[in-house]
Parts: sequence; structure tokens; C-alpha cells
Amino acid sequence: MSLLEVTNLDARHGLLQAVRDVSFGLAEGEILALVGANGAGKTTLLRSISGAHRVASGTIAFDGRDVTAVRANKRVAMGIALVPEGRRLFGGMTVEENLLIAGATKRPGRWNFETVLDAFPMLKPLLKKRSGDLSGGQQQATAIGRALMTNPRVLLLDEVSLGLSPVAVNVVYDSLAIVIASGATIVLVEQDLARAMRIATRVACMLEGRIVLEGKASELTRDRVTQAYFGLRRGEAGRAAS
Repeated sequence: MSLLEVTNLDARHGLLQAVRDVSFGLAEGEILALVGANGAGKTTLLRSISGAHRVASGTIAFDGRDVTAVRANKRVAMGIALVPEGRRLFGGMTVEENLLIAGATKRPGRWNFETVLDAFPMLKPLLKKRSGDLSGGQQQATAIGRALMTNPRVLLLDEVSLGLSPVAVNVVYDSLAIVIASGATIVLVEQDLARAMRIATRVACMLEGRIVLEGKASELTRDRVTQAYFGLRRGEAGRAAS
């Protein structure tokens, strides 16, 4: 049975339908990379799963329970954690305070203050710094660490590398590899297609609110994903990727 099951999900922003009839399942320990152009519906889908965005129709089931109408804070307590685009840390609070406040959920699991710092050692000298004064990479590491402090069973990561320098992206992903090795279940939105396909077990490509391609990362070629990404025919996809 899937740990997370999304069925025929629709989500809107006013009259704009951002997510259209999306269905997928996610087993425990899987890493699903959601890829697609800006405006494809990826962020709205993650926010809908986390409870931060109300769905228009369809269902979201978590560990066999329908959570479609469950409030966001209750989903966190159940084990669904979102690292949103833009991080959204408490800028006036220190790194340490951001981590500890998330740990107040008291969910059991492997992640606590010490294990988060082991996975993200770059945060150790920054604990007393205000999160609003950090670099983008440091903020992203803090945001992921804060989500881990809730001991999620599903971790939703939105645009991990957005706005970060190549060096910062590598540092964050080195730590994320430790999280993945722990057996984490993750839905990852990532614009870096090559990186997403390297770390994911499955890839789903969204176009205009729909999933237009889904499969095991090991069985999908970059050409096929690029074709779906841009909604192009095979010959056009080759030119777009070059």
C-alpha cells in the first residue's frame, strides 16, 4: 500500500486551474522528483498535499487515511512536512530557535537537534545567528533541518536549488544525500533536471497542471523527460535540450 496516495486532484487559484486530475502513489522510502516548467502546477500540488492550499476536488490519503480536509498543522503532526519555495524561516529568530520550535511537535523518530546538525554540519557555527541574516544556501539548510525536526514520514521539498549558487547547491545536496540514505520518503520539486534524475527513484513531469510522464528514473531518458517538460515532439525535444 502507498504511504501517500493522490487521486484525481484538482486545485485552483481563483478561476485558474493550477492542478488538473493528478493521481499518483508514493511508497515508503521512495524519492519522487516532480519536474516541469514554471507554472506547471508543481508548487500548488505540494502545497495541496501539505494542507497549505485547499483542493477543489479529488482526494489525498496518507497511511490509509483520507486527509483531504485535514488542516495543515494536523498534517505536520501526522508526519507530512513541507519545505516551501523561498524557505519562509522565522527571520528574527536564530537558527537554533527555528530548529527547536519545529521540534515541539514531539513526533518520535530519528531526527532531533543533534542528528539534524550531524546531517547539516554547516549549521553548527550558525546556531546563534538570525536566520534572516543567512545566505540562501544556509537558509535552505536551516529550512530542511527545521522540517526534519518534525520527524516527517513524507518530506515535501519545493525548489531546493532555486536562487542558490552552484557551490551552495552542492553543499545542500551533500547533506540531503544523508537524509535520503536514512530511508526518507521525499517528493522533490527541482528545476535541475539532471540532478533530479540522479537522486530520484521515480520522476513525474507536469505540464499545464497535469502529470504527462511518470516512470522510474532509471528507465527514463533525458530526451523523453525533456520532451514531456516542454510538450514537444521528439525531434523538437532534442533541439531544446541541446
